[in-house]
Amino acid sequence: MQLTRPLRADRIRQLYELTKPRVVSLIVFCAVIGMLLAVPAGSWVPLPVLLAATAGIALVAGAAAAVNCLVEQRIDSLMARTRARPLPRGALTSLETLLFAGAVGGAGLWLLHQLVNPLTMWLTLGTFVGYALIYTIVLKPLTPQNIVIGGAAGAMPPVLGWAAVTGEVSPDALLLFLIIFAWTPPHFWSLALYRAEEYARAGLPMLPVTHGRRYTQLHVLLYTLILVACSLMPFVSAMSGWPYLVAALVLGGVFIVHAVRIYVDYSDALARRTFRYSIVYLSALFAALLVDHYLPR
Repeated sequence: MQLTRPLRADRIRQLYELTKPRVVSLIVFCAVIGMLLAVPAGSWVPLPVLLAATAGIALVAGAAAAVNCLVEQRIDSLMARTRARPLPRGALTSLETLLFAGAVGGAGLWLLHQLVNPLTMWLTLGTFVGYALIYTIVLKPLTPQNIVIGGAAGAMPPVLGWAAVTGEVSPDALLLFLIIFAWTPPHFWSLALYRAEEYARAGLPMLPVTHGRRYTQLHVLLYTLILVACSLMPFVSAMSGWPYLVAALVLGGVFIVHAVRIYVDYSDALARRTFRYSIVYLSALFAALLVDHYLPR
């Protein structure tokens, strides 16, 4: 009995690691922001819907991450940042991972269908297929534009949150989608720049591997400019007010500075800082949208 408990706790921890909790936390954060922005200012999302939608989206996102780990276990074993994951280490088997993903994803879809609405369930299922299957199996190993095309799946969380509350997908929800869609390339290409040798060793056609560092540096800058332009659209469309505009300009200005420095005076340390800032940027931008939404007009 004394040996069984630590082993069981360790197995639970390994399964939890499969879900990529840090990635899922950002997904859930954006989905919750979508829910809160979907209701009129001064109103709140009904607590049962908020809890069920958050849990359902988190479970399906975790299942998609587990499938990604399952498919990419050989690749993960070749890369320094991923070789400590449970599958490359042999801590879990492929069958255990598949059963876990099926159970967790099925539970999430059931929650969304029964306690939220069918539209959210179908959109979440489509997001799962887009990331776990189309991006992971088809796009990632075949094209250097994998991040651009596959970014559509990663941009869905605020749309899922919006649909959970309203039962529809509105133009404002699509603006949130557009911001994350434009954010994805500079975010991941910053990572790919300082991990290019690992991606090459794993045989993945990431942009710096297929087109070189200089080409990728330019595209980080160009997509950052596109992102900042997209981030101003909530103000232009009257979805947000001046407080959000100020925050978007400041946050975007810092991101542009990072991107210009990557293009002009590249270093791996700078690319690493830019990757980390991109996460802060997206979180702060969506938080600014939320604060602006609830400020008195």
